[in-house]
Order: sequence, then structure tokens, then C-alpha cells
Amino acid sequence: MKRKFFSVFAVAALLSLAACSEDNSGEEPGGQEPGTEEPGGEGSVYPASAIVWGKDSTVVLTDHFVVPEGQSLYVEEGVTVVSNNTTVKPEIVVLGSMYCLGTRENPITFTVEEGSKGDRFSRNWGGIICGFNCPELYLNYVTIEYGGAQTSAGSQSYINHLFKSETGEGVPAVHFCNPAGRMIITNCTLMNNAEDQIYITGGESIVAHNRFISNGYDGGDAINYKSECTVDAAYNLIYDANTNGFKLSNTDLQNKATHIVAYNNTLVNDGWRRPGIKGGSIWLEENIYAELYNNLIYDCRWGLKHDTELPEDTRSVITPNFYFASTEDGVKQMQADEVKGILVGANDKRSATAGDNDPMFVNFTQQSDININVGSNEAGAPAAWSNSWNFHLKAGSPALTGGKTDFTPNFASAGITMQGLAGIVENNTFTSPAPSEYFGAFGQE
Repeated sequence: MKRKFFSVFAVAALLSLAACSEDNSGEEPGGQEPGTEEPGGEGSVYPASAIVWGKDSTVVLTDHFVVPEGQSLYVEEGVTVVSNNTTVKPEIVVLGSMYCLGTRENPITFTVEEGSKGDRFSRNWGGIICGFNCPELYLNYVTIEYGGAQTSAGSQSYINHLFKSETGEGVPAVHFCNPAGRMIITNCTLMNNAEDQIYITGGESIVAHNRFISNGYDGGDAINYKSECTVDAAYNLIYDANTNGFKLSNTDLQNKATHIVAYNNTLVNDGWRRPGIKGGSIWLEENIYAELYNNLIYDCRWGLKHDTELPEDTRSVITPNFYFASTEDGVKQMQADEVKGILVGANDKRSATAGDNDPMFVNFTQQSDININVGSNEAGAPAAWSNSWNFHLKAGSPALTGGKTDFTPNFASAGITMQGLAGIVENNTFTSPAPSEYFGAFGQE
């Protein structure tokens, strides 16, 4: 791998676009003189004003980084972006557009320095925070980890009035907020982020084939959608979300109510670490129009719930889905309950007793000290993630059949066209994956 390092800086330095520095010493990144990114130029496939972080390079964030409005940042395959300032806790604020072009063989990684990885919720960098006029965000084969920093007066998200209006607020790993914008997140891993994994308040989006693993120190959802959105979310794995796997709401509705089609997702061990009404698997509120099909919900704190005072849109569809509980508490907490707001669909499959109707994952054994009501990070909380786990279904699994396939996701045919990828990728129009008859994100291997 090329040992090319960039020390990344505030907006004023970005605008100079000086030549980048190169270090072949093999030393760990950190302490390099401030440099800049390679702009698109003559012979480049990128626009002339583009900022490019080149293939297999290492970018070191020592300060907040801002993509100016009207410009685009292209991150090529194999790039590693290291946040290396535990005082500043850098953010990437995207006022223009951002495109991360990772591949299966050579993904992109956003992370922190090695010394901050001992604490999975170290909060030593913020996340990717998009501006109100950000036209496009594209993330493919990207790992985003150890984010969720709390804002200060110097945080670019605060200065640009994005996400929260007060300091001291934790930022999500990814935030997109342009109702006229477009967002694609595919084949990504978001892991050990201290707040929400993604928090979306506008635009068209496809979120598919991702892993959302262990988020939220004392709150936070894996996939959090508010108003002004049209979205398909499919074939995602959500493990150990502090509060909800999906939190779906029309909060702050101005012009357009959100319509989400969420199908063939696997949710495991969500909601244990957040006591209260909302912590669980999927939460619906404030007239959200949600279609929920073929999702597999395994040992989550609650089954599907809604706000009894501000419920979902009456057009919403909540069945068929698959619910499994290995404990008696889990069985009780996914039964229909009008007072508690637990919803049950007519065509769901579910455990009648503890351990009944096991979906039979290829390789996942629930921890012996399971406590879905632990309400903290103490003993009984979800076990640390293991890459050895395999959530495909074994032959004979009751979750292999019964799913619904005769519905149409929002972007099944026309898709979403990413203008900034024209001429850069073979096809810059992305469609949503077709639904499957099995439940969850993974069928039989």
C-alpha cells in the first residue's frame, strides 16, 4: 500500500489546494505538515474542482474538514481516514457532495488513532455531517467506526447550524438533511459509534446490504429517519443498537411526509441497553408511512412498537415479519399490548414460548447471561461483536419461507441517479434490491 499521508485542516487551508505531501518512512501517521488533497485536473475523470483522496492513501484528520458548497470530495478505494486529535474531535462536514468509492476487495475506512480503540465508544471523532444543500452522498464498501463526538463551539457542524443547535450534543456517524438530495449507503459497516449510526432528515435514499453494529453509549438508534424522506432500507443487519434498530418518525414535518419501505432486515439484540418505552426493535410515530415486510427480529427488547398518542399513518403495513425470543421476558414483550403500544401483524411468525420457532442461524449462539431488560452496559448486555458469526439460515429454518414479495419498493424501477458519478462508475443509477421470500437479510448459503 502507498504510504501517502495527508494532514487535514480547516476550511481556509482547503481553499488553497496546495500540492499534497508524501511520506514513505513507514512511520505511523501524525505530525505531518498540513497538506491538501489532489484536485481533479486535466485527464482526470473527476470534475476540475473535485477534491480527491487517492487510492490506498492514508488521510490524517487533525482538524475538522469541510467540503465547500459547490465542490465534491471523491474518496477512492483503499483509503484510510484516521482522526488524530482527541481534543478537537474532527468532523467531516459536507456542504457540497461526497462520494466514497470502496470495493469489496479494497474498502474505505474512517477510524481513530489506535490509542482510542480500547473504548468502543471513545467519541474521538464526529462523523460525516452533510449540509442542508448537500446534493448527494454516496457510500459504498465503507467502514465508519468510533464516531459520535460531542460538539463544541469549534465544531463545524455547530458553526454551520447542522444537526443540533446546542453544543455538547453527540453527532451521528452519518447525517443527511437535504429534502431535495440523494443518498446511497450500500455494503457498509458502521460500528462502535456512540450515537445514531445514521440520522436522516430529508431526501431520497437507498440503504441496503449494510451492517450496523453496536451503537449508542447511553442512547441512539441504528437507522433513524425523520420527515421529508423517501427511502428503501433492505438486507441490513443491525446488532446491538442501544435504543432501536429502526426509529421512524415524521418529526419536523414541513412539506413531505416520509415513506419508508423496510424489508428483509435482520435485527439482533437491540434495545437491551436503553430502558424505557422506545428501546427495542422498530419504533413508529408521528404519522410515519412505513411498510415493513420480511424483517427478522431476534431477541430484541420489544417487538414492533408505536407511539400510542402519535401513531403511524393508517396506510402503514406491519406484516409479515418474523419474531424470535429465547427468553420468557422476550416472548411477553413482543405480544400485542394496546397500552404499551406493541403491535402484532396477522401474518407474522413468532415464538409462542421461549426458544420456539428458532430461525436457526448458521453460526450464532446467544450468550448465556442474556438479559434483554438490563438497561445498561453492565453484565447481561449484548456480547461484543464477533466476525465469526454467520446470520444466514440453515436448511429447515422456519424463516426460509413466508415472506412477501408482491410489493414494490420506492426505487425498484426508476432508481436514484447520482449525478456526480456520471462517467466515473459504469452505471450511476441505483435501484433497490428485490424482496425475498425468506425473512431477514440472509437466506440459506
